[in-house]
Formats: sequence, C-alpha cells, structure tokens
Amino acid sequence: MMRNLALAARLACAAAVAVPGAAGAQTAASPTEETVVVTGSVTQRRIDEAPYAISAIGRDTLRASGAMINLSEALVRVPGLVVNNRSNFAQDLQIGSRGFGARATFGVRGVRLYADGIPASGPDGQGQVSHFDIAGAQRVEVLRGPFSALYGNASGGVISIFSAPVTRREWEVAGDVGSFGLRQGRATLATPLPGGFDLRASLSAATTDGFRPQSAADKRQAAARLRWQGERDSLVLTVNHLDQPALDPLGLTQAQFALGPRQTAQVAIDFNTRKEQTQSQLGLHWRHAFDAGALREFTLAGYGGTRAITQWLAIPAGTQGNPRHGGGVVDFDRRYEGVEARLRWAWPGLDLSAGVAVDRQHDDRRGYENFTGSGAGQVLGTIGRLRRDEVNRAETRDAFAQADWALAPTLVLSAGVRGGRVDLESRDAYLGNGDDSGAVGHDYLNPVAGVRWQVTPQWQLHASVARGFESPTLGELAYRADGTGGFNTALEPQTSRQAEVGLRWRQGGLRLDATAFEVRTSDEIGVATNAGGRSAFQNVGRTERRGVELALQAALSSAWQLQLAASTLSATYRDGFLACAGIPCSAPTVPVPAGNRIAGAPRSTAFAELAWHGGAFGTWGLEWRAVGSMSANDRNSADAAVPGYAVGALRWSKAYPLGPAGARWEWLLRVDNVTDRHHAASVIVNDANGRFFEPGAPRSVLLALRVVGGF
Repeated sequence: MMRNLALAARLACAAAVAVPGAAGAQTAASPTEETVVVTGSVTQRRIDEAPYAISAIGRDTLRASGAMINLSEALVRVPGLVVNNRSNFAQDLQIGSRGFGARATFGVRGVRLYADGIPASGPDGQGQVSHFDIAGAQRVEVLRGPFSALYGNASGGVISIFSAPVTRREWEVAGDVGSFGLRQGRATLATPLPGGFDLRASLSAATTDGFRPQSAADKRQAAARLRWQGERDSLVLTVNHLDQPALDPLGLTQAQFALGPRQTAQVAIDFNTRKEQTQSQLGLHWRHAFDAGALREFTLAGYGGTRAITQWLAIPAGTQGNPRHGGGVVDFDRRYEGVEARLRWAWPGLDLSAGVAVDRQHDDRRGYENFTGSGAGQVLGTIGRLRRDEVNRAETRDAFAQADWALAPTLVLSAGVRGGRVDLESRDAYLGNGDDSGAVGHDYLNPVAGVRWQVTPQWQLHASVARGFESPTLGELAYRADGTGGFNTALEPQTSRQAEVGLRWRQGGLRLDATAFEVRTSDEIGVATNAGGRSAFQNVGRTERRGVELALQAALSSAWQLQLAASTLSATYRDGFLACAGIPCSAPTVPVPAGNRIAGAPRSTAFAELAWHGGAFGTWGLEWRAVGSMSANDRNSADAAVPGYAVGALRWSKAYPLGPAGARWEWLLRVDNVTDRHHAASVIVNDANGRFFEPGAPRSVLLALRVVGGF
C-alpha cells in the first residue's frame, strides 16, 4: 500500500526495531519460525495474518544464496516472481511479478521497489535495484497481487529490502572469489552508541571480468544507518552511495545465441558499449508514539538523492544522420526527493492508517553522437556532437488510507484506497531536431479490499481484489508515433482489475501456500514505431494474466528440509493490434492477433531445494530452478522463441568458532549451473534489432569467507 509502508512503516520497522524472528524468517532452514512483515499492512504483522500473497526471504537465505551482489540470487525462491540476472551490470535485473514488468527492456518497470523505505522507483514508474545493500539486509519482502496497488503508480508488485537492526557490537570482514574473475571485499561495523544511538556502516568493492567479451564491471558501495531511540520517539538517518562502471555486451540474435554463451555482438566491441553510473542518497525518518487514546503514532519521512548516468549505445553513425536523432550517447543528471506523513489509529478490533506523500524527479538529459570524425578517421564509442538537450520532470502526489477490521476472532477485513496524480513534463532546449517539449497529467484512484478467514488453527483462506494504474514513463512519452515534435499525448495510462484467492496450511514443520489469480488490463502499452532512432509507443488494447502459485516448506526431519516454489502464468493479448517487424518502422504493419503471448512472460517457473544440516559437517544444499518457454516479441515470431531451461546448483556452508566474543569463520562454497547448461537467462523484449537473447552464465564456482566477531 502505501508508500506509507514504504517510506514510513519501512523505515520505522526496519530501522527502529529488531523484529522478532524476522532475521532468518521463513528461510528454508526454519519453516516453523514466525515471520513479521510490514509490506501491505497498516502496521507490522505476522506473515500468516496477511490477506494477500506475500513472501519474505530472511538473512540466512540471502547469505547462503551467493555473493550478495544481485537480488536474483535469492528471489528465485518466490513463486510468481521472475528475477533474471542479465549477467550485464550495464543493465539492471529483469524483474516481473505476475507478468507486470515483463515489457521492460532495461531497468525495472511495473514493480515498485523500496530500500529501507526510500523508493527505488521513480514517480514515472521506472526503477533500479543496483544500489540495494543485500549483505546488510535483515530480509527482503515480496508482495504480489491486488494489495500492491496501494503503492500507487506502476505497482504491479512490491519488493522491499530492510537493513538488519543493531543488536550488539559486531564487525565483519568478508571476501569472495569466483569464476570469470569475480573478486569482492566487504567490511561492516555495527555498534550501539551512548545516548540511545546505534550505527551500522559498510563498505564493499567487487569486480568481474564477465563470461562474455565486453562484460567486465566494477561495483563500489557504501552505506550507513544511524538510529536514535527515545522513550516515545525514534529517528533514523540512512546514507548510501553507489559507483558502478560496466561494459555492455548487448543481446544476441537467435543465430548468435545458438553458438554458445560466450558470444558478444561485434557492434558492442566496435562502439565499446558501456555505462557509467553513480548514485548518492539520504533518508530521514521520524516516528512518534502517543501515550494514550486512539491515536497511536505519527511518522514523517523524507529522502533525497542524485543519480548520474552516461551510457554509450551501439547506434550506427549513419542512423544518427537523421536530423531528428537524439544521438548514441545517453547522458543525464537526476535529482530526486520525496516526503511522506502518516498517522495511525487503533481501537479494539480496528487499525487505521492515513497519510499523504509527494515524490519528484528532475532530469537534466543530454544526447551526444557516439562517434567523432568521418571516413578513415572516424572514432567510435566516444562522445561527439550534442544532439539532445532537455529537462524532464516527473511528480506524484498521493493520499492514502488503509484499515484492518476484525469482524470476528477468525475473520479479518482489510481495505484501503490510494488516490493521486502523476505529472510528466519535458522542456526541450535543443530545437535542431524539432521541439519535443510537452506535458501530460493523469489522476488515478486505486481501491483494494481483502479478507482473511482462519477456518481452523491450521487452515486459512484469503481473497482480495483491486484496481491498478500504470502511467507511461518519460521515455515512453518522449516521441510521437507520427514523427512530429512534442510529447506523445495520445498515449494513455494502462489500468487493471486484479483478483486473487489463496489458502495457507500450517501444521508442525509443514507450511503450504497456494494462490490463484487473474489480472485484466485495459490500454496495455506497447511499441508503435521504431524509426530514425526514435521509439514511440501506443496503447494496444486489453490483456489477461492468470495463473497459480504454490510454495511449500517442510521439515522432513531434524536434519533434512525441503522447499518448493512453482507458478504458472498465462499472459495473453485479448485484442489484436499492429506491430513493427523491425527497423526502420515508420508505421506498424504486422498483425498481432488476439491470443498471442505477452513478450517476456514465461509460461511457468519452479524452484526446489533439499538441504541437510549435518552439524560438524556443515550445511549441504541441492538447488534446482526451471523456467518455461516464452516469446521475446509480441508477434511471437520464430526468431524470438525462447526455449525453457532447468539448471542445478550445489552449496556447502559451515561456521567455525574463532576466539572470544563469539567470533567465527563462515565459509560458503557454491557451484551454480552444475551441468553447464546453455540457456537464455533473460531477454530484451521487442528489441528492434532482433538481439533478444541474453545468455546465462556457464558453470561457475564461488568461494566466500566471512569473518564475524564482537567487541
């Protein structure tokens, strides 16, 4: 819901309290542990009390899943969620929730992202997770389905990461080595301080050569969280910084992909395609608890930051000869900020929360030619003449309310609404290719309702419905399909109707969750034209997404534990429309019939893990992941057919005591893709050049040593 959750409850809960049982909550190791979540709720609640589909990945699972560089390492355990690692640090992860976000060609689209309450999604819905501090996290919560609509614009799902609370004086020094030149070092300090303060700070640096030519990357992060806890007040200050230069190997055509996973398109080498990005942000959260009466607490949260990106693309110099072209180098400096205020009331059997939020984004955006000179003296992959100069702005203003009402001891109703407005604007200062200035604004109202019925102490049913809203991004509005200047004002937001029903079964060491859902979308956004270096978008009518999700955790014995997650997804167009066959495309001419599959949405996903905890022999795990077939374009053409795949992994971990104060060595050894399966780990949806395929990593080995101690 509410970014109330996002900015408020998130920073409140994640930063202010050590949530009972949440650190290892709902990991494969302890299926009987209690898990406390805040996503989608008026206040923190047990995960089994939520009237919607939600999963939590705890700290132990995050630490056992890999080098803690990408969320894809651990979130494969969540049914209904697709988190694909592009093995390309110049592009973010490919994330989809029940088909939302599938059309994103870069970054994250249609899924709301939060880190300790600070939105990692912009007001226009475009987001990124590259700055998430996974190593310092207590847990990651994933909300799917109707209640995600309470987070406002472009919230087809919600992913929230929470920093671990400070419970004692502790330090950690860690190092990772792995295949393809992976090296990572990390240092963390957590300590209580006098006067009610505590501090957690971390530094990390990672480098990789990548398994494909032109895929090397560096990643440097710093993060700190300072908290003060008083009798009725708490203040939390969070600061983080990211510096990540990376080469870009681009996607592959079907023929190139068939040659093996180590291929790279020659144009990536020719143009030295790459991306440089830095980001710094600060967040502040204040929570005040009231002594008596119905009014329980007030929270005020704010954040601000800057993000700078320069990206060199592989656009041929001849294509940029079009006078309307914006250049082959993308360069922008972003400033973003937001604030939220929230009040919470509580009466016997009823909890109510309400508030307001404002989020803004300001981009100074430039485009340059990616070459200098001509003929034999031409140099590619450099910054040339200016071809684009504009200011982009996006702003959302929201009001929200949500209530949980216990109708009976075994029956709870949850309902809420979020309404607001999104304004998107561009002011063009480079008029040599026409005036692309313009502005649009859209109002929205997202209601949601859910019910939870505790049929027996072991068996629970839940159901929810909602209406969702997703505006076009600034990039999708940039150009008109007819080639004239100005914003694409004909492009409308897409809206959705969502419903889900689910059950939970808890008995002994067994936890079973099953959910069925249906989403019907109107005015789905798709590609209209791709000509002269400009991509324009259109509304392509109605779509339908429906499926089933299943999650199982079982303690087979004191030593053996099993975890399963599986989902099916039927994502299709209900209306036919016209699409582009390739580039250039001044007008769509290829029919896309009703019933075609939505690009980038796999038919099914599955994950299984069998773990053995052997005491002196450590913990051993066998993991298996499968992804069904999909199409990489809406035409479902043969050259965009992506076959399904299955890969396995083996892991071993063990902690050894090391001296006083609880110090210990923690070892982790992983072998991923043990059978060396060649597969497409992700796709570039509707790529105009036909370079749809992004190969997954071959067999790889990771060895991690983490030394932890107190003082």
